[in-house]
Amino acid sequence: MINQTMAEQITHGRGFIAALDQSGGSTPGALRLYGVPDTTYSGDAEMFRLMHEMRVRIMTSPAFTGAQVLGAILFEHTMDGEAHGKPVPTFLWERGVVPFLKVDKGLAAEQDGVSLMKPMPELDALLARAVKLGVFGTKMRSTINRPSQDGIAAVVKQQFEVAAQIAGHGLMPIIEPEVSIKSPDKAGAEAILRAAILQHLDALPDGRQVMLKLTIPTVTDFYRELTQHAKVARVVALSGGYSRTEACRRLAANHGMIASFSRALAEGLQYSMSDAEFDAALASSIAEIYQASTEKV
Repeated sequence: MINQTMAEQITHGRGFIAALDQSGGSTPGALRLYGVPDTTYSGDAEMFRLMHEMRVRIMTSPAFTGAQVLGAILFEHTMDGEAHGKPVPTFLWERGVVPFLKVDKGLAAEQDGVSLMKPMPELDALLARAVKLGVFGTKMRSTINRPSQDGIAAVVKQQFEVAAQIAGHGLMPIIEPEVSIKSPDKAGAEAILRAAILQHLDALPDGRQVMLKLTIPTVTDFYRELTQHAKVARVVALSGGYSRTEACRRLAANHGMIASFSRALAEGLQYSMSDAEFDAALASSIAEIYQASTEKV
């Protein structure tokens, strides 16, 4: 069953969701931005160890609490790791931060202007493990590059099918069909996406909700109808490659959406910083994203 205390915080709380879920493909880039070049480590095990240390540094920083950070999306290795000697999901919830898990295994090759999720044959086992560790919900990502009716329909259909499997384990699914900010017709793709999402939301059984993680729309408040839909627990925004300042500026104009930033959250954080410097930089980032998520223009 859904944890109702966590559900109340995620649905109605003031703040945003931190995305700490870089996986194998995106980890080297995230480490480079953190000031750790590829030559510093050898092999995946060492790479993931360094990434976990960075995430723990973020999660244990004084500003990273439920006062501003409602939830955190974790990579599988992070969920299975520890922070201050405790399982990461337990540590986060003791700080008032609701734990989520990224469950997709990456993207298939682009077809019809979109990339579907790769098959997830071990999803049920992963979800069962997440439930035991106290995880509240999950996140899975597809990408949309062009305004293709058939492609976007396939993305949304797959997302909602997997969301039903996730809900069967008592977890809250975050559906993430990311429209690329470099799309030649981003607004056109968003129009097709919104219509497809609404169709699937209306078909959900009574009592079932999902969350949506969407690119900040070209047209301000374009997803307002989704934020007000009875079957949507929350709509969160990805930063999509925008700088933190630009992502926050765009987000602040969209009512009902809160942030779920990854690169924009960690922007400016460096491995070489002292703990005091790191904590001050992260606190500033959290404050800026919190304001954009809660104080709408």
